[in-house]
This record gives sequence, C-alpha cells and structure tokens, in this order.
Amino acid sequence: MVGSHLYRTLLGVALVGGALALAAPALAADSPFTFKDTPGQYLDVLFNGRTLVRYMYAHDTSTKERRDETYKPYLHVFDAEGKMPITNGAGGLYPHHRGIFIGWNDVRFEGKQYDRWHMGGGEQVHQKFTHEKAEADRATFTSLVYWNDNDGKPMIEEERTITVYPPAGPMLALIDFTSRLAAPRGDILLKGDPEHAGVHFRPSDAMVRPATYFFPKDGVIAKRDKDLPWAAEQYVLAGKTYSVQLMNHPGNPKDTVYSAYRDYGRFGAFFQAEIKKGQTLPLRYRFWVAAGEMPPRDVLQRNSDAFAKTGEAPADK
Repeated sequence: MVGSHLYRTLLGVALVGGALALAAPALAADSPFTFKDTPGQYLDVLFNGRTLVRYMYAHDTSTKERRDETYKPYLHVFDAEGKMPITNGAGGLYPHHRGIFIGWNDVRFEGKQYDRWHMGGGEQVHQKFTHEKAEADRATFTSLVYWNDNDGKPMIEEERTITVYPPAGPMLALIDFTSRLAAPRGDILLKGDPEHAGVHFRPSDAMVRPATYFFPKDGVIAKRDKDLPWAAEQYVLAGKTYSVQLMNHPGNPKDTVYSAYRDYGRFGAFFQAEIKKGQTLPLRYRFWVAAGEMPPRDVLQRNSDAFAKTGEAPADK
C-alpha cells in the first residue's frame, strides 16, 4: 500500500474539515467534460477527450442472442488511456454481471415473483435520457429505465443518475450512482439475497483471480455485518492492478449487507425494502476507482466520510 500522505497528494485532493475535497474547479465555461452518444447503443462521458465511463443502454430483442446482450443497462469504467473497459460486459462467467449495475432476483408485484437480476422473462429497458449536463467539476446524466413485467409493462420506473468527477493522479473515476425507484402501478417488494440483488460492481471477466477485499475494520463478515459504510476490492487485469471502493450512503435503507468475497470480483450492497404504490425509494452510492494498489484504510474512510456529508437523495423532486 502507498503511504497515506503520499496517496492523498497523488490523488489531487485536500483535507477540508476532516473530509476529502476535490481541488478547486475551473470555470464552468471551460468544462473538460463532454458527452458522446452513439444513438441506440451507448453514451460516453469524456474528460479532455478521454473516455472515463460508458453507459450501455441498447435494447434489441430481434434474436435471443441480442436480447441476452442487451437486457439491462449498465455502466462501464475505462482504463487510464480511455481505450479499454476494466469492467465486465456481456459474455464470460455470469454474463448478467455487467459493470456497475442494479437489480433484484426476487421482485414481488401483484402476487407474482419476477427476476430482474438474471432478467428471466423480462428486461430493464432504457427509455430516454432526461438530463445531461457538463460542468467544470462534474458531468451528470439521467436515464429513465423501465423494469418491465413479463408482458412488457413497467412494474418499476427508475431514474438512474450518474455523476462523474474529474480523475486525478491514480484515481480513474469517482462516480455517484443515484437511483430513484418508483412504483406507479402497485406495491413493490424487493427481496432476494446478497449474491443476486442490490447495486454491484463487476470487474472484467479477464481479471486474474482471486480478487482481494477490504473493509472498514478487521474481522468483518460481509454477509453478517450490517450497514458498513464501505467495502473495497483489488484486482489485476492485463498486468495492471486496480482498486475499487463502493460507498453506501447513510440515507440508504438499513440492514444493508455486502456481498464481497467472490474470487471473480463481483461485489455490491444488498437490502430488502418495500415501495408502496405511488411512492419512490431513493438510493445513493459512490464508486471510487483507481489504478494501483489499495490505499490505507484511513484514506478509504475519509472518502466515505466525505460522501456521507453530501446529504440524502430526495424522495420526490
């Protein structure tokens, strides 16, 4: 691990009131962020012309193969050159694990059970982008996603907002993942288990197994210990080491547990919740992705503390 003082210097951040703060941004008119949309396929967020993340939103049911490749939207994270995703796409081991994604294998609606993790019988379908904005210190977009029943009608209407901050030093991306899950037609019950539900990160299937996991304290048992502020993993891909921290906002549903032990690197935060008809469940997570070995625990904790101070996602606009 890199020494904590050196790592903070490389990361390009400063301690402000005990929390991590990004360096002062440039003027908004000089935003280094741009969007590049490949219509019907994916949306790239670029920083000074380099691809940071790619939102995969294609949906094609013309063949079984295309349906399986496009049954859910997800977010790829790219390497330092902006050339290659370091996250998993369609194919490989457990191909339903893709990039940064959300889903539950046990969604209860109108007395029936639906799997919106493996996407058996239905899909999550991107409808449109409702917001895109590039600022001096961030880029944000919102995707409207329908979680359809087996008849192709939305059980859940999701507003999925991705905010990407400038990379600095070894940090490849700092990503806020905000999801607002609405129940327009009837009550929704999100059940399942830590292995097959929640908000997760999946490294590329080409990674060298096993991944290594890190927690806020020693002796953590991921499935047992509830409401940890973060979990992290380190993995090797194409001869390079990557570190990823997933932060759970304190405003999220309680009794959250992490799945963070699989050798192939899929890890994430899981909870169970009910959404009443007409109500919205807001969720907030942050992903810190860096090249190189995992920094010391105190740096990761400061990352998490800074995120916790950003406030809760509003249930209604």
